Amino acid sequence: MAYIAVDLGGTNIRAARCDGEGRIAARAHRPTRPEEGVEAVIARIAEAIREVWPADEPVVAIGVGAPGPLDPETGVVLAAPNLGWENVPLAERLRTLFGVPCVVGNDANLAALGEWAYGAGRGHRHLVYLTISTGIGGGVITHGVLLEGARGLGAELGHIVVEAREGPRCGCGQTGCLEAMASGRAIARMAREAWARGEPVPWPDPAAVTAADVAAAAAHGDPVAEAIMDQAAFYLGVGIASFWHIFNPTLVILGGGVMRAGDWFLEKIQAYARARAMTPDYITPIVRTALGEDVGLLGALAYARMRGAAEAPISS
Repeated sequence: MAYIAVDLGGTNIRAARCDGEGRIAARAHRPTRPEEGVEAVIARIAEAIREVWPADEPVVAIGVGAPGPLDPETGVVLAAPNLGWENVPLAERLRTLFGVPCVVGNDANLAALGEWAYGAGRGHRHLVYLTISTGIGGGVITHGVLLEGARGLGAELGHIVVEAREGPRCGCGQTGCLEAMASGRAIARMAREAWARGEPVPWPDPAAVTAADVAAAAAHGDPVAEAIMDQAAFYLGVGIASFWHIFNPTLVILGGGVMRAGDWFLEKIQAYARARAMTPDYITPIVRTALGEDVGLLGALAYARMRGAAEAPISS
């Protein structure tokens, strides 16, 4: 029996045919092009699913990881700013098209589930996953169960406030969120601010600088870039210490493009987090994702197995 996993992002749609053990048998990819509207995006999701649909075995369920907020009980995407979606009944549309159960979950939550089921979190009943990319998202597993909250809106880890008074405005409308202080977008903003202050920045076009540019310059010893990356690491450490205290996980997993900066950046985060733990009892390993770019697909697979299939739930 096969499962179909879909990772829906603002730039790309990825689909895969998988078995229950996390093996990917076929892959498909489409550009999202959200500016073309909801119907065009759903049509491309369907195209990608058809490309990986098996010819000779039944499909048990489709799992989709999508940007939120969304309602996992109904599969309705309530508001996805990077897609321009509001109240889109994605699960119902795909169930109608393909005639099999379909479940839709928050992409960051599902990434946590994927790492727990198939990646670095195997064997852990309590973990926190944090993706540090353009924005910051997260997911929490506690007692071997994905924490989704009363309306499926829980574990918005990127929107805990870490700099309430002086923090910049976040995309969510609040100020001082972790996302506004340590995401890829925040790192690029800090680089532009350094240039505006007249600091000797190493990038030739500050308007086009990316977090990857800043990380590369920091790795080569540029002091301005080092200070920016150190500030991002500081706030990530503050956030992780808070997650230790709130969730008491046995493992923290970090994913997303910003974590490609290197071991030196991870070590800074670890040090800042440890310095803010209430007691040593809270301190647990902080590691990188083991699933890399497949974390979204394998999270969608795990979600399909957990909620979409009429079989025993997976266990780590």
